[in-house]
Amino acid sequence: MRQTFIECIGQQKAPVNQMITKRLFITSIVLFCLLAVPGQAMTAESLDIRLDDQGRAQITFDYSLSFFENLAVFLRIADPAQELKSALESNFGKPVQVISVSNGQAVFTVDQFASVRDQDGQTIMRTPAMSFLEAEKVLKSYWFAPLVKADFSPSVTTVTFPDGYREQFSDQIEIPPVTHRYP
Repeated sequence: MRQTFIECIGQQKAPVNQMITKRLFITSIVLFCLLAVPGQAMTAESLDIRLDDQGRAQITFDYSLSFFENLAVFLRIADPAQELKSALESNFGKPVQVISVSNGQAVFTVDQFASVRDQDGQTIMRTPAMSFLEAEKVLKSYWFAPLVKADFSPSVTTVTFPDGYREQFSDQIEIPPVTHRYP
């Protein structure tokens, strides 16, 4: 049997099939390590909802992405801002405008986010319930879903009303409606 040798500058000759076997072995180990380590695709850090006196909301969503998620965003396989926009629109049944998006933050506005009414000289404002379960469903539709583990429940969700009153929620994937009265 005749063997083919490759000679690299300054290195010994090695059979081609031996080099291919080594490369396949090393590649297999690297792939195994990447797949065996559970990735944290996305972690919702905070959700800040600031309401104006018309019930319009400015929503700031801070999140962190893993290497794989950043790669997916870079390759345009996934777009976290677009996914969150879609989830918000399906949640609220209202159009959502994307104001800005960066590597770890997305800012949106939603007109008529909260219902507003006047009663007995006071303003009563009520926010809708929110659920991030839809975002989990969207993630599961991607081919890379088995490789990642996402946490869509914001560590802290803050709802701030026009008079400065705040409601906070910790690590909740579903946020209940909030009603607040102010003069």
